Amino acid sequence: MKILIVEDEKNLAQAIAATLSAHAYSVDVVHDGIQGAQQASSGIYDLVILDVMLPGMDGFEILDEVRSLAPETRVIMLTARSELSDKLNGLKNGADDYMTKPFHMEELIARIDLQLKKSSALQKERLELGNTFLDMSSGMLGAKQSGETIALSLREYALMEYFLNHPGQILSRDQIYSKVWGWDNEIESNNLEAYLSFLRKKLRLIGSDIQIKSVRGMGYKVVKNDA
Repeated sequence: MKILIVEDEKNLAQAIAATLSAHAYSVDVVHDGIQGAQQASSGIYDLVILDVMLPGMDGFEILDEVRSLAPETRVIMLTARSELSDKLNGLKNGADDYMTKPFHMEELIARIDLQLKKSSALQKERLELGNTFLDMSSGMLGAKQSGETIALSLREYALMEYFLNHPGQILSRDQIYSKVWGWDNEIESNNLEAYLSFLRKKLRLIGSDIQIKSVRGMGYKVVKNDA
């Protein structure tokens, strides 16, 4: 699970990141609102921990962008404000939870776990586009008409899941690298092309009617063959 922390108090952000990493979460941290909005609304995170008072852009503005561009992303807001009106403002505008500073790390972890369990409960058992499906429990890629299925590697599965969750949407190389490999993971530039080649071959083998298209200078998208 990938979590983004948007918090300008660097010591607090580092403490939260260390705690989440100890609980086996993959964590990125940013300290300003503008970069926070860009990353939080990218769709690559399962959950965002979002401070309200930030330089450049406040948490409520970032929340609006997240709900517009990445509505499936869970958001827990943090603030030093304890007024009920502030909490209601955050919740009414789409925050999934709201915590007032100072707080106990154990409570934050419990709330994160709860939100991610809710998110997992809402996920479909399989993703579909055209005649093609990705079984979320077995990790198998299949085509309904032919009845053929094929196993995917972990990386192939992560790529296919990302594409099928965003059908027809152009995903940039940076978005794909960040979602599948992680922001800080250094990979060779041809690794993505190699894995896309593997996936395209497997789609052909099962008789799929979808394809992963390259969009020159922009990225990639998955579409039905007649699209």
